[in-house]
Amino acid sequence: METEESLAVKTKKTKGEQTRVFLRKHELLKTNLKIKRSNDYLLIPVKRSIKEFNDFIIVTSSFEKTKQTIHNYQDLLNLPNELQSQLPTSFDIIGDILLFKLPEELQNFSSEIGRALLQTHAHVNTVCIIDPVSGELRRRNVHVIAGEQKTVTTHKEYGLWFKVDVKKTYFSPRLATERKRISNLIEKDDLVFDMFCGVAPFSIMIATFAHPSKVIAVDKNSDAIRLAQQNIQNNNVSDKIIVINDDALNTKKILSYHQINPNHIIMNLPFSAFEFFPLALQVIKDKGMIHYYDMIEENSIEKRIDQLKSAAQKYDSTLVETTVHKIKTYAPHEFYIGIDITVSKN
Repeated sequence: METEESLAVKTKKTKGEQTRVFLRKHELLKTNLKIKRSNDYLLIPVKRSIKEFNDFIIVTSSFEKTKQTIHNYQDLLNLPNELQSQLPTSFDIIGDILLFKLPEELQNFSSEIGRALLQTHAHVNTVCIIDPVSGELRRRNVHVIAGEQKTVTTHKEYGLWFKVDVKKTYFSPRLATERKRISNLIEKDDLVFDMFCGVAPFSIMIATFAHPSKVIAVDKNSDAIRLAQQNIQNNNVSDKIIVINDDALNTKKILSYHQINPNHIIMNLPFSAFEFFPLALQVIKDKGMIHYYDMIEENSIEKRIDQLKSAAQKYDSTLVETTVHKIKTYAPHEFYIGIDITVSKN
């Protein structure tokens, strides 16, 4: 037990709360030391002698130190002012792994920043610097800067468990509410096609909370599919989901083989979903819904919707309803959006 000697106000227990409030109001209360208690009296540590208040009895005693809780990791760092202001304030936490992007100017302080983040996030065991997701397999460079040297974790949302490799697969914890929202749109016995399933969070959420007849989950990334298979089994939805390691370019062949004409198609492939939209149009059921995701500047959203409508006309379809949801901010004036698109076949 760590102690410190300090001046203190001696007051009767019956006046303890009144005295404490008074001391706090006048910025005299010493909050890093615990108040001492006896049968009749309290000793309340103070910052300095308070001769101007004659009613107080001032004594000196030894006090136990309180545990100071630091909520902001920035408070643990002592960087030059111009760098302190550049410290990141936004993070993704997947399971017990914290991921964030670090400006180049702060790279030399990465170890100290990582340790500070560990200290202020009780349930985090690993801190990583990341680059943006890239490539058709949706992978990214990940560098562990503090804690356990690992990239695999288990993430929980809505009572479901997802095993994720943050280096080899794409997963966004910020889509939890979106995944649940989509599952609420699926009706009993609907057929669902998850075109870029990753580790299968959309598919598993839908299979768990909706009552689809079947979900076909496809991804080109073999590491994602391996984890998807484990997640499907661990969440007890193996009877609802068929998971396939294949290229979404083979969509027509895949669905033909399984004799499925989907009511819902999930297109969670930001930056590239537009390229695959014609395939979705060709296989969606009449009056079916495509859940299309994009990373786009705010002033380009309407233009994208016009492009989607033009693409539909080429495949004898009409987009009878397009509802935009801004899910998260990716950069200033740039959003991760979802568009629920109802398709009518002409």
